[in-house]
Amino acid sequence: MTTDVFFPDSEREEWHRHRELLAPHHWDPETDLTRAATQSWVLRSEGRTIVIDTGAGSDKYRPLQPIWSYLKTDYLANLAAVGIRPEDVDLVVNTHLHDDHVGWNTRLEGRDWVPTFPNATYLMPRADFTYWKPENLHRTVFGRGNQNVFEDSVEPVAEAGLVELWDESYVIDGNLRLEATPGHTPGASVIHLDSAGDRAIFAGDLLHGAIQVREPHLNSCFEEDEAAARVSRARMFARAADTGALVLPAHIPGHGAFELRREGRGFDIAAWAPFSRT
Repeated sequence: MTTDVFFPDSEREEWHRHRELLAPHHWDPETDLTRAATQSWVLRSEGRTIVIDTGAGSDKYRPLQPIWSYLKTDYLANLAAVGIRPEDVDLVVNTHLHDDHVGWNTRLEGRDWVPTFPNATYLMPRADFTYWKPENLHRTVFGRGNQNVFEDSVEPVAEAGLVELWDESYVIDGNLRLEATPGHTPGASVIHLDSAGDRAIFAGDLLHGAIQVREPHLNSCFEEDEAAARVSRARMFARAADTGALVLPAHIPGHGAFELRREGRGFDIAAWAPFSRT
């Protein structure tokens, strides 16, 4: 998407002012196209294997999101490459219930959608579970952009008895805690990691582009509640900067994660994570 579509309130000058941060991995100045990734994170904590967000999935029909429609992805092969079989996963955390975060919750078996991770508990925010039911789509900002998602990627795992809903906050274990960060969706959330002095925030869709680090007032075109999204973003940025937590969003390309520092009245990237570029 071009900058005016993805970040409707952004000004061309803002992109050029931050050109050294954004080009070429986050924005192409020649075409004005933004760049994004779709990340799924795997953790091992207290003897359990945990998957955070499951991407867009394969074989899903997304009539108003053709970029995600009928994909054939290597997601399970990528998990296998690091020694993880679907049956090994103990917990799946969906930070929110948009199409590109729940897709591999299920897989197609014959003509049926079945849980991809049959032995896992799927943690979902109750606010999103209610909000994205098909009968409510006409009341949402994203609307039919999330069409079919509840039916093919949420409802089948709920019917299998694998879903646990949570409100406000949820302690996963001694290292991991979920916190609601409403705005992007009513149930949008982040996962805090605090383990032996290491800190991280798995930030979901708290931000969609690197420009939002320096211009945190900017929202993407996908926010259900723009004011709440700004409040949640500012609060998490402040926490990350003050604690030295590594921030791992779902859609940042390049190195994919970063540490923040305070810069004047705002924030800047202190260091990129030493990950391979996407």
